[in-house]
Parts: sequence; structure tokens; C-alpha cells
Amino acid sequence: MKYTAVNFISPDIQEWQKDLLVAELAEIGFDTFEDNEDGFAGYVPTANLDVQALETLLLAAVDGYQLAYKIVDIEEQNWNLLWERNFNPIVVDDTCYVRATFHEYKPEYPYEIVIDPKMSFGTGHHQTTSMMLSFILQNDFDGKTVLDMGCGTGILGILAAMRGAISVVAIDYDPTCVDSVKENKALNHVHNIEERLGSKEAIGNGTFDTILANINRNILLDQMDTYAQVLKDNGELYLSGFYREQDLAVLKEKCERLNLFFEESKELDGWCAAKFVKK
Repeated sequence: MKYTAVNFISPDIQEWQKDLLVAELAEIGFDTFEDNEDGFAGYVPTANLDVQALETLLLAAVDGYQLAYKIVDIEEQNWNLLWERNFNPIVVDDTCYVRATFHEYKPEYPYEIVIDPKMSFGTGHHQTTSMMLSFILQNDFDGKTVLDMGCGTGILGILAAMRGAISVVAIDYDPTCVDSVKENKALNHVHNIEERLGSKEAIGNGTFDTILANINRNILLDQMDTYAQVLKDNGELYLSGFYREQDLAVLKEKCERLNLFFEESKELDGWCAAKFVKK
């Protein structure tokens, strides 16, 4: 597959601002990022590059810092191989071992998740995914029906199933992610996950005991009414993909208007994950 690199050049962008921008770029098709001397580079399949959408995004997203960009066509290469070279196993709460197919098996951990590291999001390495995995490990999923929104590789739904969920609906707008869920649930011998392509409209009329949503603040706010409608009474909602300082209060306010009440949160490097209960 041919890719295009977009070099984002900024002398004063802060790390949290870069993370938010990366999340927005992922929404318009960018799927790999790396830091460089002047800022960072984003990579997008050449066929998916929409310069107008990029310009519109930057006009809305860039606030409080300077940013320029340069588009560079690059030669075709094995992107998955390059990505795999930077994929290392992780351990969450000394309980869950997340590895790729090319890493060794470690039987000392109660839960092991094998992820084929294609370029879809959700390998456990990002702080938000790690915190969501921790929430799943620390809470009861036995016999629960689960909705995993913005499922990426399916890692959260896979652990929920391992923890006893009777069914998981995993939804993502990216076809690469949907294909990744199919592969990864097979790798982990988990067969009660139904993957769907789309966004909140793909949820349908079902109801759920638990909702997992690791996306970003704006999408969470947009979809919160739907979450409240499909979450059962006393159901649990786990959110991540946002910053504590900038976003948690806004999300709390939105949730409370929908009878979704804050219970606890986690923080890692400024990123936040939070648990709400419908009452």
C-alpha cells in the first residue's frame, strides 16, 4: 500500500496538544505517527489523503500554538513490519499480559491477550487503553452484555469476554479495525464478540450492562445521549480518550444531565479514564 507522510512542524506545541491533534488526525484516516526534530509526522494511505479535510481540521483544532505542515510522498514499504519492530509486550496490573504473535508466551499471568499488530489503534500501549484494561480487571464482567465503542483492535472487548461477559458488540468506523477484531478474537479463542462497522448508528436497539468507550472527548460528548439510552439501569459506563484537566469536568456535567453519575477515575501522564453508573 502506498502511503503519504505529512510532516507537522511546530516550535511550541505542547505534548498534550500534540496528543489531541493526533487523535483528530486519526479521525480523518491517519494511522501511524512518529516524532521528529521539528514536531511529528503522520502517515496516511495516499488514496485516503483529503487535503481539504486536513485544512478544515487544522483550522478548528490548532489553538494556542503555531503549526505548519508539508506533504511528502514516500516509497512503498512493509509498514506492518516497521510497526512490529516497535511493538513490545506490556503488563497491566501485574495480571494481564498483552503481546503480539511474535512474542513468547508467559503462563504466569492470569490473562494473556495476543494482538496481531496491524496499524489499528488499541494495543494497550497508549495510556488510555492501559487504564481501560485496568478498569476491566478490577470490575465485575461476569454474565454482562458489553458494548465496546471505538473498539480498535478489539482488545477491551476481548478482555471483557475473558472476564466473563456473555456477549460483546464491538463497533468502529474504520474497516481496518473491524478486520482486526475478527483476527484478534480468533487468536484469543474468543467467539462471543460481534464486530460492526459504523458509529453510534450501528448500535441498534439493543441494551447493555456495560459500555466501554475509549475515543476522544468530542465524540464521547456527541454519543453520550445514545450511551444513556442503551445502558441498562445500574449499568456501568467506562470512558477514556481524554485529559483530566481539560475534559473530565465537561464530561461529568454531560453525564449527570443523563443520570450517569461519576464514581471514580484513573490518571496516567495527564490522560484520564472514568467510571460512571446509570441511576
